[in-house]
Amino acid sequence: MARSRRRLELLRGTLDLLILQTLAGGTQHGYAIAAAIQRETDKALQVEEGSLYPALHRMERRGWIEAEWGKTDTNRRARFYQLTDAGREQLEAELQRWRQFSGAVEKIIEPAS
Repeated sequence: MARSRRRLELLRGTLDLLILQTLAGGTQHGYAIAAAIQRETDKALQVEEGSLYPALHRMERRGWIEAEWGKTDTNRRARFYQLTDAGREQLEAELQRWRQFSGAVEKIIEPAS
């Protein structure tokens, strides 16, 4: 498969970070969240419905996000998700973990000379 067409696999635990970060920009429905992640990563990451909605429901149960029914720009009924205060705290924790993880990987990939 051509390099430009190959999709990157999400590391375990990364999906929560991506969803929380996307919702930090404001309330969105599920399709818009997936589209934003795809757009912001230049189509390198694609979140499938089979991963997205279970993650959203799990985050809602944990109190990180809230959802309410509304209408999309195309007048379709959809659940709109937004961060809670607990979600903002979780986002900060996830960002810290990601920075530690990516910094550690970078040390292996680009060792100091």
